[in-house]
Amino acid sequence: MADAPDVQTVEAGDDYYHVRFRDPDEFETIRTPDWAADAAQSVSEGSEVRTGKRENSDDWEVESVLIKKQAGEETARDEAKKIVEKIES
Repeated sequence: MADAPDVQTVEAGDDYYHVRFRDPDEFETIRTPDWAADAAQSVSEGSEVRTGKRENSDDWEVESVLIKKQAGEETARDEAKKIVEKIES
């Protein structure tokens, strides 16, 4: 499998840092699946993973990861990368 994607942007929201790995416009459908929660929670408590499915594909890829804001931006970036590596490896 390919290497995990690079972080494109990190945006601060009210409660989370939204760490984006892929452009949401590339996907036909985006969801926050239960199956990704275990990997996310094992790295960063309270985090969420958004996955996307491209048109004419059955594969789901990580679009972005939400990390609790208390972590700080650099920690959020690092933890999001670890989560993506766990899911996509």
